[in-house]
Amino acid sequence: MLRYIAFADELSAWFGKVFAWGILIMAFGVGYEVVARYLFRAPTPWAFDLSYMLYGTIFMMAGAYTLSRDGHVRGDFIYRLWKPRTQARLELVLYFIFFFPGITALVFSGWKYAARSWRYLEVSSNSPAGVPIFQFKAVIVAAGILLFLQGVAQVFRCILCIRTGEWPKQAEDVEELEKVLLETKSLDVLKTEDEGFLPSRELDAGREPRDRDT
Repeated sequence: MLRYIAFADELSAWFGKVFAWGILIMAFGVGYEVVARYLFRAPTPWAFDLSYMLYGTIFMMAGAYTLSRDGHVRGDFIYRLWKPRTQARLELVLYFIFFFPGITALVFSGWKYAARSWRYLEVSSNSPAGVPIFQFKAVIVAAGILLFLQGVAQVFRCILCIRTGEWPKQAEDVEELEKVLLETKSLDVLKTEDEGFLPSRELDAGREPRDRDT
């Protein structure tokens, strides 16, 4: 189980990080549209299509990566008070009642939706540019498969937690500053010796700051 968890986490992370570069493409595309529209009075016919297709692709392909890092929103005002075994039992049940049926429906429905789009090489009807969008419909199926594979890994995590009483360690990743501050229970991580900031020990002691050159 641990090997499969590591495999699924690595696979989800690879796809998530690769498709994250789409944010830069989307930013450049939207930025170009703003400059062209408001400075040169020459709006592009493709910028809108580019923005919503790329945003949808990034959103879908990052789902499995977010799940592997336990980053999805959870109403945890009660959940977080429970013991790990209780959390794992609840999650295990919910995965089979809601997650897997939903993801399976997404894959099969997305397959029909994408296949129909590929048959007639669908283009966007939202702009005169006729931007091809059939290839983006395949993202629905790909994202569903990735989520299903990662869901199996999450089920294995639940089983291991029920056995051991502890959640398996998550893969290390970038942490939000707010979370770091909450875990350290201090603002010391923000204090530096740059000019204008005082060392915390000197502030606590009420002493005058020392000259850095002495």
